[in-house]
Amino acid sequence: MREPNLPRMKTFGSALRLWAGMLACGVAVLLGSVLIGGADSSVAASWKALVGSTGTPMDAIVWQLRIPRSVAACGVGGLLAVSGCLMQILVRNPLADPYTLGLSGGAAVGALGAMLAGAGAVATALGAAAGALVSCVAVFVLAHRDLLARARAAQREDSTDLILIGVMLAAGLGAIVSMMLVLAPDKNLRGMLFWMMGDLSGVANWLLPVATLAACVLLVVPLGRQLNLLMRGEESASALGVRPNVVKSAIFVIASIATAVAVTTAGTVGFVGLVVPHALRRVVGNDQRVLLPACAIGGGIVVTIADTISRVVADPIQLPVGAVMAIIGVPTFMFLLVRRR
Repeated sequence: MREPNLPRMKTFGSALRLWAGMLACGVAVLLGSVLIGGADSSVAASWKALVGSTGTPMDAIVWQLRIPRSVAACGVGGLLAVSGCLMQILVRNPLADPYTLGLSGGAAVGALGAMLAGAGAVATALGAAAGALVSCVAVFVLAHRDLLARARAAQREDSTDLILIGVMLAAGLGAIVSMMLVLAPDKNLRGMLFWMMGDLSGVANWLLPVATLAACVLLVVPLGRQLNLLMRGEESASALGVRPNVVKSAIFVIASIATAVAVTTAGTVGFVGLVVPHALRRVVGNDQRVLLPACAIGGGIVVTIADTISRVVADPIQLPVGAVMAIIGVPTFMFLLVRRR
């Protein structure tokens, strides 16, 4: 998964400046998402409600609806981007992401199954995590690759078959989801459909994705050097003191949990884990010590923008954020491919 002629961050200071600039951009996007509403609310009214109580319904709109939704969008985007970057390292293929490898589909099956059983929020989150983990294991088993066996992995450098298996598994999981939707009670069907297409309008726990993202970044950043060595090949990494089995297991668990939390919060949102790492590699290079934190910030920015568009473009109708993200992601990815040639 080498990217030729990509710029590199020469010093830690340059990386800090990059992250600081991205954070400033993220704060600006988050503030814009909170202030921008439909035709019946102005930016000035939203600002007054944000900085001080005005005793109007706009207070509740800003503090109880927009802020939780925008913060959750930041967390979900960061989780999906980090998960996609980790999966690309794990399979050493730039086409890997939670959506193409079936992790999102597995998490959706687990979460919808818990919903149909009448489970609460905690059980739904656990169901999503279990579904993502099972899907990830199934992809490797069906592709006849042992996730933890260095000898077999060294003999199978081409991971095209793994990507194909992931795409087929995702299609099968999509069929299971369709059957669940058919069996769902009518009163729950519309909400489940919007949730499947990506929906942040009814976020119940907006701090969960942010806290999970922070934990994931704190866990993976210290592994940055080992991840860089692992991308060169497991034999070389092992000779340099890296324990590939331990590192791959950590990637496996962190990516699955990140995907499960994102899917539980916002439903199925594609392209984030594919487009954001690709785009940022062209800016910062392929040093995982720099790229992973940048993905955490960049993914949050992209999904927050997509969610803001989904709220205002067809007001008063709210579009699914997953559909808006696909409209943004497809041309962006095609542009990146054309520029790469």
